[in-house]
Amino acid sequence: MLREVDDLDQPAVPETAPRRGRAAGVFERVLDRLARSPYPRAILLYLVIRTASVQLLDLLAARRGTTLADRLTAWDGQWYLRLAVHGYADLPGTLDAARQPYSDAPMAFFPLYPKLVGAVMWFGFDVVTAALVVSVLGGLVLACGLIRIGRAVSPDRGDRTGLLLVALWAGAPMAIVFSMAYTEAVFCAFAVWALVGVLERRWLMAGSCAFGAGLSRSTAVVLVAVVVVATLIAFFRRAEKRRWALAGAVIAPLGVVGYLGFVAYRTGSLAGWQDIELRGWNTEFDFGVETADSVVTRLAGDESVFSTLTVLLLLGAVALAVVAVFVRVPWPLTLYGAGVLLLAIGTRGLPDAKIRFILPAFPVLIPIAIGLSKRRTVTAVAAAVAWVVLGAWFSAHALTAWRYAI
Repeated sequence: MLREVDDLDQPAVPETAPRRGRAAGVFERVLDRLARSPYPRAILLYLVIRTASVQLLDLLAARRGTTLADRLTAWDGQWYLRLAVHGYADLPGTLDAARQPYSDAPMAFFPLYPKLVGAVMWFGFDVVTAALVVSVLGGLVLACGLIRIGRAVSPDRGDRTGLLLVALWAGAPMAIVFSMAYTEAVFCAFAVWALVGVLERRWLMAGSCAFGAGLSRSTAVVLVAVVVVATLIAFFRRAEKRRWALAGAVIAPLGVVGYLGFVAYRTGSLAGWQDIELRGWNTEFDFGVETADSVVTRLAGDESVFSTLTVLLLLGAVALAVVAVFVRVPWPLTLYGAGVLLLAIGTRGLPDAKIRFILPAFPVLIPIAIGLSKRRTVTAVAAAVAWVVLGAWFSAHALTAWRYAI
């Protein structure tokens, strides 16, 4: 009798089999969704392009007697590394453009990127590795965001357009900064997802991402303006989610306004940040006077291929911004792209670095991505590869052979 009871009290074998079956089914469904999702493809495409670009930089750097690590942390990268280690108050040896001691100079750099680098260092990474990890992760986030942008601007070929956008942006001239100790990858990740929030009417996401962008770069003033305008339009039109639209409008400017306010308090001047830029880097808004003079001089003079190509890329970006209007790219994207271009073109200082400054204006590439998405796969791939090769060479040459192009 005891044996009969024991047999009846042991249902373990019949019940565990279905559980294992359900677990295997869930795992298979997850794998199936990943296989069909464009996000893994976007991440892989981004990593392949960026890895190839970095490898070319490594090759050219070795030929010029320098190292890859030195190039990936050059120029402003050294500022961000020092800020991540020392912070603003204890940063030693700061100088202005005249090579004179200038203790306020570090405040020209926005705080989010060095703070993220410091956070990654808590996991045992050295500062250089931590900085590059932050940039890589930021790039992966922005690549996924471009898929959503592609769906918004080209519903019938959304994922194809999005993947082309990833290829065009990851391989653009000066896209090497996405793999450097620079803020571009983090800023662009926030910018892309803020615009995704606007296009999909996810106002809290749009405002929160604009807030993060505002703690990353001064270029965020353009993004914040677009997000605030879009959220206020939604609010006054009595659209759905009005309170979320209002919340987004309130949150969006807090990052950039908060940091500029902090600098104003520390310097005792409302124009404190602009004063630092002028004294430290001879940079100020001159409505494009220096840029126009540089373009005319280079096109009329006996300039290098690199210098001439810089001008042609800048003019091409302006032309594409106009095309974006005619092909009816959604106004938030067009306004953001045009605003970034105007800010970069209208600012005096470092004319050779203009291509890096306009890199966040990704909407200018949307007409190209839409056009290529309608072509045969072979044609689209060939055009994208040619663009990536050009961008990789331009980036590597800028970091190894051309002063001030970064």
